[in-house]
Amino acid sequence: MEPLGVEYFNRYTRKTEEEKVFGGRIIKWFYRTPSGRAFWSLFTGKLFSRLYGFFQNRPSSKKKIAPFVEEFGVDLGEFLPEAGRERSDPYSSFNHFFIRRFQHGRRPFVDGNNLAAFAEGRYIGHDRVDDSLVLPVKGTNLNPTKLLGRTKWEATFRDGPLLIARLCPVDYHRFHFPDDGQLVDHYTVAGRLHSVNPWALEKKSDIFFTNERHISILETRHFGKLASIEIGALCVGHIVQSAPSNEFKRGEEKGYFLFGASSIILLGEKGKWYPSEDITQHTERSMETYIRLGDRVGGS
Repeated sequence: MEPLGVEYFNRYTRKTEEEKVFGGRIIKWFYRTPSGRAFWSLFTGKLFSRLYGFFQNRPSSKKKIAPFVEEFGVDLGEFLPEAGRERSDPYSSFNHFFIRRFQHGRRPFVDGNNLAAFAEGRYIGHDRVDDSLVLPVKGTNLNPTKLLGRTKWEATFRDGPLLIARLCPVDYHRFHFPDDGQLVDHYTVAGRLHSVNPWALEKKSDIFFTNERHISILETRHFGKLASIEIGALCVGHIVQSAPSNEFKRGEEKGYFLFGASSIILLGEKGKWYPSEDITQHTERSMETYIRLGDRVGGS
């Protein structure tokens, strides 16, 4: 039987590890079998994801938390309980468990000219993105205009650096600001909700351009303008933008994904910063690098 794992490099263990894929057999059925593709064409990803998200918010979904924690080795000691609940019974539904917050101090943010990891997940990175750049999966060209969905910011991010953070269901699903600054633009591009798992990207190479995307243009203190592109995906019921104002500080929460795996793409201006060397080295080997929230992912 084909393994249900995806290999990645863990920065902290310094080893190549295999990811346990939640719902891996379903994803393979969707994207690698005729019957799965037929089902997908009949029931759009958005409808499936909204319904799935609805059930994860029901009180009855709470019974799924303990088996998930055991199977994927989630350390609940790192996280806060849901507001108003005790540690003995910390979450009222699977979705509330899914959007759990870290305890204060669990994920310190690097400072100065170090670009901080805006999410906890598996990263790839490139010093320069243009029409010729191909993701480390078959046939996925990255084009800034297609990613941004508008021509307005095309010139700003042409030939600039790029980071992609892929979040698995087991990961922390809130995303944060990588530096101090202010929001200068925000808009949503409508689209489908395909999985962002590498198996899905292999079979459908335009997912980053056709999935629903929330796009924020950030003017930052140390890195110039950044485009933060939060991508909806299979089973992601909603992307919530939770920042209280247009002004932000490094490490402050920007928003979160409800249930499902997803990705965040960060585009930068040419010459303002570069991805960390270990990320680009492993990207060249077609491998993601696991990085914790707040750790260094780039610099000037």
